[in-house]
Amino acid sequence: MSLIGLLDHLLNFIAPAVVVGLLVAALAPRLTRKARSNHSWLAQSAINSVACALVLLGGLVIFGHDGKMATYAAMVLACASSQWFAAKAWRG
Repeated sequence: MSLIGLLDHLLNFIAPAVVVGLLVAALAPRLTRKARSNHSWLAQSAINSVACALVLLGGLVIFGHDGKMATYAAMVLACASSQWFAAKAWRG
């Protein structure tokens, strides 16, 4: 596999985590009035994306390949949990 092919596979593997992390951080303040965070939108996006990426990596290790619906469901739960944690527990 060439370097470009490897990079393509890695970016396609991580893309769902980044998109979900960005969307949750962007939509959370508009959907919940009480759950405001002191963190910037970019910081929340990064936290959510890392949580999602770790779940995707765990799903790859557990199932042996990516793209399982159980992994994507766990990714959504991890993203929601990290967003809740950023809004509630880190409020200063």
